[in-house]
Amino acid sequence: METVYFIVPCYNEEAVLPETFLRLGEKLRGLMADGLAGPGSRILCVDDGSQDRTWALIKSAHADSPIFTGISLDRNRGHQTALTEGLLAAREMRAVSISIDADLQDDVDAVDAMLKKHRDGAHIVCGVRKSRETDTFAKRVTARAYYRLMRLFGSSLIYDHADFRLMDAQALDQLALYHGDDLFLRGLITRLGFTPEIVYYDRMERFAGESKYTLKKMLKLAAKGVTSGKMKPEPEPRASYTHTREALPF
Repeated sequence: METVYFIVPCYNEEAVLPETFLRLGEKLRGLMADGLAGPGSRILCVDDGSQDRTWALIKSAHADSPIFTGISLDRNRGHQTALTEGLLAAREMRAVSISIDADLQDDVDAVDAMLKKHRDGAHIVCGVRKSRETDTFAKRVTARAYYRLMRLFGSSLIYDHADFRLMDAQALDQLALYHGDDLFLRGLITRLGFTPEIVYYDRMERFAGESKYTLKKMLKLAAKGVTSGKMKPEPEPRASYTHTREALPF
């Protein structure tokens, strides 16, 4: 049985974290009971410099159960950097990583299909929304324009895929060759030498709290997507825990 790490970037998520811990804890325990995840599997939460009780809640969950662990970054560095920090930690443990946001909009039950595709040989499995029927008309139009613009500038994106994905240790080894902060991960995964598989799922309403992706952050992400198409891998992998202030035992 392979070790599975859920990687959960967190920024000011105190309102949703108790439910996140409940649902992800139930899922991971179920996977371990079914033989789909090894006993060393973990839910790794990465606190991205939160200003609320996010880190305190992560430490409390860890004290209650070793399946929960966490990394606290030295300051707010952005969603993609927080996610990368967690992925590199999973790489060191030679784990299969499953990145998922704390807001519970991604369907955790789709993880079973991801792990099945991995067992069938996939190194990367991407969660893709079935539809955007719940979005406003303006949101659907801007989303389509965004993906077309990114492809025009050379970023090979999977339509309606964000950061809900499985990556195994081999894929994480290739990702570690890309250095720098604030990587545009959804633009890099198609360039790692593996053909991503797809699992479709219905995206849910956010359980609590507010979206952290403001218009300014979305525009910054779009700009990062343009430059990511020009990035080249380095000969040696990047260092782990570059921005970590505190890490709980794994």
